[in-house]
Amino acid sequence: MKFAYADPPYFGQGRKRYGDHPDAGVFDTTVGHADLIQRLTSEFPDGWALSCNPRDLTWQLPLCPEDVRIAAWVKTWHQIRPTGVQHAWEPVIFRTAKKARPKPMVRDWLEGPVTRGTGVVGAKPHYFNRWVLDLVGYDPLEDEMVDLFPGSEGMMKTVAQGVLL
Repeated sequence: MKFAYADPPYFGQGRKRYGDHPDAGVFDTTVGHADLIQRLTSEFPDGWALSCNPRDLTWQLPLCPEDVRIAAWVKTWHQIRPTGVQHAWEPVIFRTAKKARPKPMVRDWLEGPVTRGTGVVGAKPHYFNRWVLDLVGYDPLEDEMVDLFPGSEGMMKTVAQGVLL
C-alpha cells in the first residue's frame, strides 16, 4: 500500500516561516490547504496523515472524507504565550484503508516534547513519526510512505530505520 504524510505550514504561516521557498504563500490561503486535502484523498486512497493547527480544524475537517479520524499529539513542552489558554497539542487528521495493523494497539493520542535545535521550523521528533506510521498501519516490509513536506527528512529517516530493524 502507498501512504502519505503531510506537514504543511500552518494556515497563514507560509511566507512568515518559509519566505524563501517558492511555494510558501500557497499555504497562506484556505485554497492551498483544500487543494492539499484533495490531493491526499485522490492520490493516496490507501491512507494518509495530515498535521495541522487546532484552530484550523473547523474549516479543514469539512474538506476531508467522512472516514477520517483525528489523533492528538500532546506537547509536554511548548512555548508559553500571553494568550490565556495555551494550545499545547497538534491534531493529526488521518485515514487508512488497512484493517489489520502490524502492532496490536495504537492510541489516537501521543504525549511528548517537541523537537528543538534542528534548524527546521516544525520538525517532528522520531517518536512522532513512528506514531504516524502506526496510525496509518504502515508495514516497512510491504508499504511505501511518501513525505510531501520533507523539510528535516525526519519521516523518511524513521521509515529507513524501520526497514533496518
